[in-house]
Amino acid sequence: MPNAEEAISYGMPAHKYHGPLVYFAAYKNYIGFYATPSGHKAFAKELINYKQGKGSVQFPLGEPMPYRLIERIVKFRAEENLAKANVK
Repeated sequence: MPNAEEAISYGMPAHKYHGPLVYFAAYKNYIGFYATPSGHKAFAKELINYKQGKGSVQFPLGEPMPYRLIERIVKFRAEENLAKANVK
């Protein structure tokens, strides 16, 4: 997201764009990706093969990173934030 602001939130790297966008963190065996419950709910079918929590998903380090899916989730969250902010 070109206009997203980099930040640290909840002790993790994050991106903000008219509010929280996504968070991420590296762990021993996976990358944790946090796009709030709405971002994960909207892509539930595509995330079904990954271990998940309410607003998190784990991408194992030994598998290819699903960059296109992550990009689509980030765009979804940006549009969601814009709609909530009534920004055009």
